[in-house]
Amino acid sequence: MILIAYDGSDDAKAAIERAGELVSGQPAVVVTVWEPYIELMTRYPAAGTLVAGEDFGAIDDASRNAAEEAAEEGAALARTHGIEASGHALARQVSIADTLLNEADRTNASAIIVGSRGLGGLGSLLLGSVSHALLQRADRPVVIVPSPKVAQKRNEKRRNLD
Repeated sequence: MILIAYDGSDDAKAAIERAGELVSGQPAVVVTVWEPYIELMTRYPAAGTLVAGEDFGAIDDASRNAAEEAAEEGAALARTHGIEASGHALARQVSIADTLLNEADRTNASAIIVGSRGLGGLGSLLLGSVSHALLQRADRPVVIVPSPKVAQKRNEKRRNLD
């Protein structure tokens, strides 16, 4: 079983395409992490003022449904690349990385595949990096796949340094 993180981004799509090259025919679960509203409010208290009077249960239902749709979109893409995939939405726990690691434990995944956002330096520091956190804490192989655009930029930068 392979665990593939998917958020609909070009980076996540590239990760699925590359996963098809690496693990075609393997079973996989494609997961999209969503955040329960109470967790969002705990982390960003000002978020509570944005939707005062809203039904938090309805907000969570909409978030979960959107994540389920994204996960199924990712699983469908994976199937077109030869991976026996199913899609699942996961409620965020402590962090996205922890959520993915816990799911990898639960499913006994032999590897985790994620796309790289291509954030460097300050952007990665300020926004955090799921892929970096996975590399630091995973007890199984982690494959980080840059999108073609990110890979091209990195290649050009490396060539300019020579």
